Amino acid sequence: MKSCDHNIVEAINLATQMIRLAEIGDIDREDVGCGILYGVLRDSGYKLKLLAEKEKAAHIKKGWWDESKCETH
Repeated sequence: MKSCDHNIVEAINLATQMIRLAEIGDIDREDVGCGILYGVLRDSGYKLKLLAEKEKAAHIKKGWWDESKCETH
């Protein structure tokens, strides 16, 4: 796998983790400040994931992406 593709996969995985943490944190939060923190984390995760998915699509369109070697969780 090309390192640029590996980095995109890692960005997608990181964004997914950010979204999951925001969901868990929002359930467990005890004050408004935490709600703001997890809201920003969730929003940032979705934005990052969208950007990374668009870049992945661009690599696929160019024929650079090797799906057999790229895993996202």
